[in-house]
Amino acid sequence: MKSVLVTDDAAFMRLQLKDILSNIGLEVIGEAANGQEAVEKYKELQPDLVTMDITMPEMNGVEALQAIRQYDDDANVIMCSAMGQQAMVVEAIKAGAKDFIVKPFTAERIEAALQKFM
Repeated sequence: MKSVLVTDDAAFMRLQLKDILSNIGLEVIGEAANGQEAVEKYKELQPDLVTMDITMPEMNGVEALQAIRQYDDDANVIMCSAMGQQAMVVEAIKAGAKDFIVKPFTAERIEAALQKFM
């Protein structure tokens, strides 16, 4: 079973993602509500995968991705973005994100993105 850290500033999005990931057979070992928290939890929990919202307070998802990749160059991070954030998605991919999923999520799209890691 792969372990996942779910990062999103919206609690309902974290809940939705946790449900989908659990149903796929992954273990959600932590949650973060902003980028700074995601970096700290990544170092503490060492998850196999991180789902990272792009737009968050304190530290956005791209900055958090960069900090996590500085700490662990092999980190697997999938970005989660709303429509209209293409420029930030491109920036995230350049910074090392493995994939991205667009909100609102479907279980099928999340599963397709995760096939690369399973």
